Amino acid sequence: MVLSNSPVAQGLTLETRERVLKAARELNYKANFFARMLNNKRSHMVGILSSDMSEGYNAGLLTAIERHLIAENYLYFVSSHYWSLSLIRQRLEVFAERGVEGLILINTPLGAMQSLPVVSIGHWDDDFAISRIIFDNAHGARLALEHIYGLGHRRIAFFKGHAASSDTESRWSAFEETAGALNLTICPEHVVQLERIEEGLNPIREGYIAAERLLTASVAFTALMAFNDLSAIGAINAFRDAGKRVPEDISVVGFDDVKMATVFQPALTTVQQPLTEMGTMAAREILASIEDATLAPRSILVKPQLVVRESSGPCRQ
Repeated sequence: MVLSNSPVAQGLTLETRERVLKAARELNYKANFFARMLNNKRSHMVGILSSDMSEGYNAGLLTAIERHLIAENYLYFVSSHYWSLSLIRQRLEVFAERGVEGLILINTPLGAMQSLPVVSIGHWDDDFAISRIIFDNAHGARLALEHIYGLGHRRIAFFKGHAASSDTESRWSAFEETAGALNLTICPEHVVQLERIEEGLNPIREGYIAAERLLTASVAFTALMAFNDLSAIGAINAFRDAGKRVPEDISVVGFDDVKMATVFQPALTTVQQPLTEMGTMAAREILASIEDATLAPRSILVKPQLVVRESSGPCRQ
């Protein structure tokens, strides 16, 4: 009781508690986690499943989730699936075998309903009764495209997201809808869908390759709307290598506002996803569901904001 700092231990005298702690230090005693789990029928563990652990969106969310779980004395398992449906099923089975009490999914399809509480970050078109942290991709895409349009750009290129991403279609639909409202024509040659390379762990390289494809198009463009910040950074590197200046020749807008967006040169104009806030929300939601099984699943919509930095500027062509 003393080593667990349980409420009952507070009724013991300070002298008794200090004697227990002194004896534990001298004997190098460590509590048996599994025995404690069997005793109170609680593991205080959460499983976190993400598409990958690469720098950027996932890393920002994981950091916030981790901090909150640690503060609440919860342990956690973290694993990746690299967009393999078989790995998703396997990882979820392993989490259950390890005794986790809840699951947090980051940009991950559930596949089948689980017996445990689940919180999903990202929107998937399924009918499972789980809690969701959903970013308003449509509003974010509108903010970005209206910004670049307002700078005078009319020949705009786009990076469409990966086919497996939960955000791809909602974000792309918003770009198309906003373009229609602005009477802006999207040239098919100016749309490149990102493709995963090296098991999806090199998004900057993906952006570089996609930008090279754009540069070979027969119709020139003056701005790029990237699917995420890291692909935007890769594109800027490709433009520089091709002798193009950003933003003088090509303006670039990212999506997410990862840490690298502020230190990269030029600093990246982007749609900010409040990753710390979203990760903390997910951690709070899963712990609340674990502690109170009567709580009904809910969806929380998170609004974006546009952060204007150095990578976007007036059209000069």
